[in-house]
Amino acid sequence: MGLIEKLQRTNNMICPWWMCYSFDNPLRRIFHKPESLLDPYLKPGMSAVDIGCGMGYFTLGLAKLAGPEGRVIAVDLQQQMLDALERRARGAGVADRIALHRCRKESLGVEGPVDFALAFWMTHEVPDKPRFFREIFALLKTGGRLLLVEPKFHVTLRSFERTLAVCREAGFRALEEPAIALSRAALMGKE
Repeated sequence: MGLIEKLQRTNNMICPWWMCYSFDNPLRRIFHKPESLLDPYLKPGMSAVDIGCGMGYFTLGLAKLAGPEGRVIAVDLQQQMLDALERRARGAGVADRIALHRCRKESLGVEGPVDFALAFWMTHEVPDKPRFFREIFALLKTGGRLLLVEPKFHVTLRSFERTLAVCREAGFRALEEPAIALSRAALMGKE
């Protein structure tokens, strides 16, 4: 069994920081162009939180969309991810719009409110999904949106549907199912 297979079989495993280089690379723009993918959800001056931001692949796009008057909170469990994101944000000229936040396994520890939350390819790693979604729900403004995206190659449809049920139990309402390459996705709303 190869390394990738071993990592995929581990329950509730956090993606190691060094493995993110396989996800956060220029070739990914073929499938996931951050600004195009997120433009329907975030406008200039709005605020967002990128949960499980990794090295900032989507955080940088969120910061560009939020503009100079907006703000983005980048949340990750691993300091190495946040350090890499800080370097990338400085290089992209958007560091002043991004607040880096190292969370704990048991809590995001982020204060809002924010207009938009992104959880891209990370929810399957969360051990306590009811608590996780309640915390995001409390973080969002009324009318706020959560874009929940999971990788098809790792998360079955049945598992994704169970995650959406937990999300609805936290108070979210399903709004749409955006088509995102290689992914299962749902836009959830706080009404």
